[in-house]
Amino acid sequence: MIGALSSLAHPLLLALEPETAHELTLRALELGVYPRCGNEHNAVLETSALGLIFPNPVGVAAGFDKDARVPDALLGLGCGFAEIGTTTPKPQAGNPKPRVFRLIPDRAVINRLGFNNAGHAAALARLKARATRGVVGVHIGANKESPDRAGDYVAGLQAFYDVASYFTVNISSPNTPGLRDLQAPDALDALLSRIMAARAEKIAESAPRRPIVVKLAPDLEDDAVEPVISALVRRGMDGIAVSNTTLDRTGLTDPAAEEAGGLSGRPLFHRSTVMLARVYRASEGKVPLIGIGGIDSPESALSKIEAGASLLQLYTGLIYEGPGLIGRINDHLAQACRERGVKSITELTGIRAAEWAAKAL
Repeated sequence: MIGALSSLAHPLLLALEPETAHELTLRALELGVYPRCGNEHNAVLETSALGLIFPNPVGVAAGFDKDARVPDALLGLGCGFAEIGTTTPKPQAGNPKPRVFRLIPDRAVINRLGFNNAGHAAALARLKARATRGVVGVHIGANKESPDRAGDYVAGLQAFYDVASYFTVNISSPNTPGLRDLQAPDALDALLSRIMAARAEKIAESAPRRPIVVKLAPDLEDDAVEPVISALVRRGMDGIAVSNTTLDRTGLTDPAAEEAGGLSGRPLFHRSTVMLARVYRASEGKVPLIGIGGIDSPESALSKIEAGASLLQLYTGLIYEGPGLIGRINDHLAQACRERGVKSITELTGIRAAEWAAKAL
């Protein structure tokens, strides 16, 4: 019954203003009005990455659940993990509305939200109150007006250390002025030095070792990829997320393409997957990668894994395809393993990385 209601609600949500539709979706998830997955454990999909065990490699990208309102509902939809945020130390309203635009003919979205969220305290209270378990990461960022942005990331790690399965450091959003400057090798190294020192202090206090992932933009210049990856490897990052939204507008047809902000969805698939493969090769396949960008079908999900991803995250694809996409992807990945005679989806990671890395952006 709930599954049928979800199918009926999907076209209605697309008819609403994007942020209104998103809020209604969150409220439905909070109330438990969503189709549950069967929760059958499929050993072929189990993925070991970041020092954690994921029941399957599919998650929802940051930005969907900024304030930790529905992580358990996302797991209930069939995700192998959830990620909340981006969360910043202080609450902030983000950029003026309207700030989210659907490009329906392009199966894309442009947003310039600007890290709108209720701050650390609100998200932390919800995560502390969780009764169920599962892999739940925390996506940390910096306030727009912060005099010490690196300090904001450290504050995020310190605040959520006891409740996060892992952390993702967002230095790649295009909607906070100057944030992407932190991807420059020297600035990145200085930031990571402070973050790793903060984690070391926690470990010295007998706290568990929490994995740290850095999320990159898909718009890095070719000659910047290796220096950035070298900095991440040198600092011992546990994972890299590729990628955030893009500023590129190539090939778009919808008039809303002129709006400022980061582009997500199908037009991002090629660029983000090429970048993913290049990062995989630059890191010699030694660092687990989270593949993000343009996943809106089971086939595109498999392509991300073949290009180098150990884990996957989607968001815009759910807007256009609905929550059933999660189960369809998991079914397709399991079928691909059976057809190719492999015992684990991890055996398919990076098998086409060289081919993807050679493609033009």
